[in-house]
Amino acid sequence: MKNLITLFLFFNLLTLMASQPTYIIVDTGLDQFFDNKSIISRPSIVEPFYSQDANYSINPPYYKDNGDGTITDLNTGLIWQKTMHEKMSFSEAINYAKTLNLAGYSDWRIPTIKELYSLILFTGKVRGQQVIKPFIDKIYFDQPKGDRTKGEREIDAQTWSCTNYVGRTMRNDETIFGVNFLDGRIKGYPKYNPRTKQSNKMYFRFVRGNKEYGKNRFIDNNDGTISDLATGLMWQKKDSGKGMNWQQALKYSQDLILAGHDDWRLPNAKELQSIVDYSRSPQTTNSPAINNMFKLTQIKSLTGRVQFPYYWTSTTHMDGRNLYDSAVYIAFGEGIGKMHGKIMDVHGAGCQRSDPKNGNSSDYPTFFGPQGDARYVYNHVLSVRNISND
Repeated sequence: MKNLITLFLFFNLLTLMASQPTYIIVDTGLDQFFDNKSIISRPSIVEPFYSQDANYSINPPYYKDNGDGTITDLNTGLIWQKTMHEKMSFSEAINYAKTLNLAGYSDWRIPTIKELYSLILFTGKVRGQQVIKPFIDKIYFDQPKGDRTKGEREIDAQTWSCTNYVGRTMRNDETIFGVNFLDGRIKGYPKYNPRTKQSNKMYFRFVRGNKEYGKNRFIDNNDGTISDLATGLMWQKKDSGKGMNWQQALKYSQDLILAGHDDWRLPNAKELQSIVDYSRSPQTTNSPAINNMFKLTQIKSLTGRVQFPYYWTSTTHMDGRNLYDSAVYIAFGEGIGKMHGKIMDVHGAGCQRSDPKNGNSSDYPTFFGPQGDARYVYNHVLSVRNISND
């Protein structure tokens, strides 16, 4: 009998451990509220623009400066290099990581795109090429700007991950995903300069610890929802099936009743990025960059290849002439742009950009910026809720 009780307790412990989140998503840091064009006071549950990012503060950023050139993220357990070295090529970074000995540790690595994105904060602000405030905590992390004496823009200080894009961008360029902590975006950057064929060079911020970070543990609940036991989040299995503006997206998720739950919300930028599957893309798997348990709507292609929508998040992206009129989206399909009159995958499936929160649906898509980003504005929705609310 005693052995049976011990065995029962052991299995209960294993079940409890398996249900504990292992992929902690750090909050975006946003504590302000916005409508389509300005800062507003905190909206109540019955007012427009309720259920945006700042309505929910989950796992606030929490760091420790170890005083030895390293920073520990006390949410994720990842230990980061505080100061980045000079820009280097991808192959140089691989070799550098092998020889790096910092704070007595020699197991440093190039972070995955999910590890690197854990550091982004959407308290940052940028106006075109002018950096107002970086999208990373500068109390703990040194973040350089582009060197204007070398002809770079202020925002040309991108940080590469080790995550290769499984497709190709631009004109068949081999591509690596990175985060720009000066303009608050994920995109794929060509590994080689398309003109000179020489290796491009970027910044690298090396990391160690918690190799389980970024690994999802999805379960199909067979009720129209999918749980990720790694993050403690439950997701809508099928998307909204139609595009909508940002205010409509917030309300859609707030009003959703699914699988007996009425506490759905529009995910923030980091939550939605957590379910990107960077091993998939329309080019290589003829599918969106997400686990095939999810059922995403296919939309009209601008390139002739299969394409999927952009997806709204609840996070305002403070960029542009009006800092408050755009919100973050994640592209599970190709990150479309128009360059030299040709429409192509410029940023890669799994990129993170932003769209205007509102506009006339008949006017879109349009193309904007130096890489001709396709702006859809009427984007789709995948709603989320916290499993811990059960």
